[in-house]
Amino acid sequence: MAGRHHSTATKSLRSPLLLFTLSLLAFAILFYIFSPSPTLPRTIHSTLNPNVDYSFVSSLEKFLINSKSHHTLPDDTVTATVTPQDAEKLDDLISRKQTERLYDDSFYPLSSPIRVYVYNMPSKFTYDLLWLFRNTYKETNNLTSNGSPVHRLIEQHSIDYWLWADLIAPESERLLKNVVRVHKQEEADLFYIPFFTTISFFLLEKQQCKALYREALKWVTDQPAWKRSEGRDHILPVHHPWSFKSVRKLMKTAIWLLPDMDSTGNWYKPGQVYLEKDLILPYVANVDLCDSKCISDSKRNILLFFRGRLKRNAGGKIRAKLVTELSSAEDVDIEEGSAGEAGKAAAQSGMRKSVFCLNPAGDTPSSARLFDAIVSGCIPVVISDELELPFEGILDYRKIALFVSSDDALQPGWLLTFLRSVSPAQIREMQLNLVKHSRHFLYSHPAQPMGPEDLVWRMMAGKLVNVKLHVRRLQRVVKESRSLCTCECRRPNSTNPPLFS
Repeated sequence: MAGRHHSTATKSLRSPLLLFTLSLLAFAILFYIFSPSPTLPRTIHSTLNPNVDYSFVSSLEKFLINSKSHHTLPDDTVTATVTPQDAEKLDDLISRKQTERLYDDSFYPLSSPIRVYVYNMPSKFTYDLLWLFRNTYKETNNLTSNGSPVHRLIEQHSIDYWLWADLIAPESERLLKNVVRVHKQEEADLFYIPFFTTISFFLLEKQQCKALYREALKWVTDQPAWKRSEGRDHILPVHHPWSFKSVRKLMKTAIWLLPDMDSTGNWYKPGQVYLEKDLILPYVANVDLCDSKCISDSKRNILLFFRGRLKRNAGGKIRAKLVTELSSAEDVDIEEGSAGEAGKAAAQSGMRKSVFCLNPAGDTPSSARLFDAIVSGCIPVVISDELELPFEGILDYRKIALFVSSDDALQPGWLLTFLRSVSPAQIREMQLNLVKHSRHFLYSHPAQPMGPEDLVWRMMAGKLVNVKLHVRRLQRVVKESRSLCTCECRRPNSTNPPLFS
């Protein structure tokens, strides 16, 4: 009896202790899951490589110095009138090469990289414009009509530099394996036009710029390769929506590299841009990368942050309405501001202190702010109904951003209620994903695998078969045929289903 009593007493003592221990353990687990300031695992890495240049200004300086010592090929200027026979001769050579690669597995394995011919344009379209930027970027009084520094805008849209610098680098220094530069046009899948349309728009006098645009138009369209395909296999960087505007309608068959599609009609006219033909590229971020350690150490006590121009035109009118709705709320920081060194510092500081970053439409559906938020570890809240995103065939933005319709966002109290309902666990998961995804939005030299330059060519690989289809179809369809094909994606109306015309 005594032994039985001792056993029972021991069990009665252990039970409360066990319950207390389990309770503490459960509480710790719940605290970890729902903690408002989560600590991110240090095993998730997204840090800058010290041997890689991520700064446009720094990279450009080195690029121009090296370009003086490198032997350059003669430019491709056409000195005589190109006849239909010239285009047919080139087409026969290209067709022969493509056929060889199609049937010779050893010559053309399934994993073969895209072959790109980079035009050797006269220096007034390329190096002279880069030198013009380099020699003037320290000027601080060159502003756009809304107060944004011109040189900073050029940096944000400098995708033409990053792609070109990678393509023409010595092959021994390049890291990307899914694209290779070829020096014979008959070996090319695609043709790259290295004209710096944004620099010329902002840094040349208006009439001088228009004259240069007309010269570039004539130079490119005089090429036998352009005449062969009517430009369908040519890549044209026009990343700022104002650039090349006076003549680009005459090159609308080319593959355009764009910041977005803009359905308002203010920047691109109907039939000029569409996803089946063109490619969306991210802006160059205006803030420094907040890596895994930075995000883990950040004290994010602001729920929602926005810094930028509060009044915009066209699709950006929603900004003023959102400011009225949000400006008086607690733990929300809405600031008027523009680009520049002071603006960069303020934006970077605000984003690193905030859980969510507001990304409303501006004059166009997109802005650099989205990519600033991504590399800052601040979860983007996208309120832009017409936005198209870079590399969406590869990346799932639902893992790193919240998408809210304009109608919902403008309902009184709706947006803040929605953001406060996002659980700490979901916030933690999205922050982890931001750390992992930031590499896809960091332009660099040398270009890095899975960086934006790499993803450009992965997306191009998906377009290539369709490009060749329409080039071949163009060459054999009877010109008077009513069955014309432009790949243009038309919006459905009440009587016609959606189609590809």
